Amino acid sequence: MRISDLLAIDDLRLTLLTGDPDREFGTVHITDLPEPGRYLGGGELVLTGLMWWHTPADSARFVAALKRAGVAALGAGRAWLGHVPDDLVAACAQAGLPLVDVPVEVSFRTLAELAGSRLAGDVRDALGRHRRLVAALAEGADLPELFRVTAAELGVTGVVVSASGEVIVGSAGDPAGLARAYLTAPRLPAVAGEHTIFAVGRGHRAAGWALACDGDLLDRADVGYELAACVGLERGRIEEGRRVERRLAGQLVAAALTEADVSELNARLRMCGIDSEQPYAVVDVTAPTPGATRGPDPATLGGQILEELLGREVVAAASAGGAVAVVPLRESGADGLAARLRAGAAVLSALPGTRLCAGLSGALTGAAALKGGVEEAGHARRLAEARDGGVVTSDEIYTHALLLATVPGDVRRSFSSRLLSPLLDYDRGHQSDLVRTLGVFLDRAGSWNACAELLHVHVNTVRYRIRRIEELTGRDLSTMADRVDFFLALRDTAPPR
Repeated sequence: MRISDLLAIDDLRLTLLTGDPDREFGTVHITDLPEPGRYLGGGELVLTGLMWWHTPADSARFVAALKRAGVAALGAGRAWLGHVPDDLVAACAQAGLPLVDVPVEVSFRTLAELAGSRLAGDVRDALGRHRRLVAALAEGADLPELFRVTAAELGVTGVVVSASGEVIVGSAGDPAGLARAYLTAPRLPAVAGEHTIFAVGRGHRAAGWALACDGDLLDRADVGYELAACVGLERGRIEEGRRVERRLAGQLVAAALTEADVSELNARLRMCGIDSEQPYAVVDVTAPTPGATRGPDPATLGGQILEELLGREVVAAASAGGAVAVVPLRESGADGLAARLRAGAAVLSALPGTRLCAGLSGALTGAAALKGGVEEAGHARRLAEARDGGVVTSDEIYTHALLLATVPGDVRRSFSSRLLSPLLDYDRGHQSDLVRTLGVFLDRAGSWNACAELLHVHVNTVRYRIRRIEELTGRDLSTMADRVDFFLALRDTAPPR
């Protein structure tokens, strides 16, 4: 019940001295104790005869006790003092506590009974509303219909958005902005611009939904909580249906990694909604939360976030490494999928203490490609973790610069030193040019003539130097493996050419 409802009762002749008339209270408590806090539970309209008042300092102490207890409003009677002290009005104004002047001829008992009857009516209204909402759920109302019915019953308007800025239900001009407000609010509910943000459910914010109600509802938070609870109820029902899909996806990935029969994998792909000729990609994701002692593990949280990023169009099966999802590709292909993941991850980056690490395979077709796609996405995800977050595609994991970036610096230096030290020592001792020759030889794809032309030497000189390099290092430059080792060692040390 609101204070304004009491003020509207003509027979009471109440006067609001300070505060918000739209403040709501749930019960009425009568007291003249100077320190009543221990007997209050919050949300009350406290009625007092001011028998505790002796000096102006008493008002500040009394109001501070009410504020700590979470009292909604104070009603002060004139019977004892004949007036409401100015210092009490000032203390309530400073604390933001509505103060109502109760005339001498109005007894607290009458006031409490009238308020109680109105509150009982509010409870009956709430129960009736609850019955109508339960009936809507029982009749199979989907989320948009449930949201419309609930918002109409509660008399509020708003929108539900995911943490990555996708509109779940309703409409919003700046859903990404609402998502960022939800992610960055120190506590919820919170006012952001022209909206009040409530959390839907109790999960991790990075994978959560936010209810943004139009207007400032901090003084009517129960309305927002009720609407958020109804949305959360429907989300929970949707979540129950996805658990079976996650189990099927996990079985598909496990079968691919154990190299199950192609016909079996094709059957499992179809169970997951992907035809044998339909292109798809594999996404592997984690969401580490350094320092967190509670909440889901990185793979589970990563899977929850991935499902939200993709609009709950897929499911992600959590494993020991990361959560893996097999994603059907649209016309935009793997590049479009990567752009979609990056756009959502950019919004999520507003949340402190959580980083998304996602790896994306290339476009695949058929069951036989699944194992390679899972491994490819896993490598890309590990590279994203080494980068401290982000989305890494399969194209990126095949460049030598990023390959070296995944190896600790001391390991790279040790590898380069062990492989190239014999050549560097020989060059220093003989004023020769073996290291430079090796670099040019590799850059020219092992062509004797091209290397000789660039170095301005005879081709036989190049052949002699390459043989000397092989003798000093014990490597064979006719093999691709040894060429790659030299190539990476030279790129890491960047010797002069």
